[in-house]
Amino acid sequence: MCFDSLRDYYRKNYEELKMLNSAMPIFLRTTENAMPAVTTELDFTTEDLLKFMIQTRKFKNENGTVADDRVEAAKAYLKVDWATIREERWSSPGFDPEEPFLSEKRPDWRTDPKIAKDLELYIKLKDAVDEQLEVIKSGPSDEYTRAENALLMCQRVDLWCAGEKEVEAAVQHLYMLGRRFNDLAPDTPNYITEFYPGASDL
Repeated sequence: MCFDSLRDYYRKNYEELKMLNSAMPIFLRTTENAMPAVTTELDFTTEDLLKFMIQTRKFKNENGTVADDRVEAAKAYLKVDWATIREERWSSPGFDPEEPFLSEKRPDWRTDPKIAKDLELYIKLKDAVDEQLEVIKSGPSDEYTRAENALLMCQRVDLWCAGEKEVEAAVQHLYMLGRRFNDLAPDTPNYITEFYPGASDL
């Protein structure tokens, strides 16, 4: 059975797997009717998603050609100087242009001469970022959302009727995908127990 292959692979390779993934727990999903799979959890950023979309040619026009305008917008977004934007955000004493609900509290803040002068560079950079994102997300057929879901699915490899070699390949794939997150300190729910060889309930 698939679960046996998965369990046997973990038992034989547990120490090596823990060395590769020292900060992340290893779990076996054993509920009824759950399709066997190897998964990981990644907190990817917008930059990660855009790189994925560029590399896998997800920016497409309705006729199937590459959407050069959205590709260029994505490349421009990847070059944004976020350090300067974060610094310039505080250039107007006592005012935060990213304060929650600011558009409701002070919808006309951009017309204030002092704030507009203090935040001139911030506004220029932030408007450019917003314009880039608008272009990036303007693709047909929910292109951006579909790519986001595709990247999420990269965190999972289904193992229906897989043997140990398939399990090993899946683990290696997800390790390579998630290796830069190995310093993660997981927050494990109380009802989840980490798998280890010889666990009494397995």
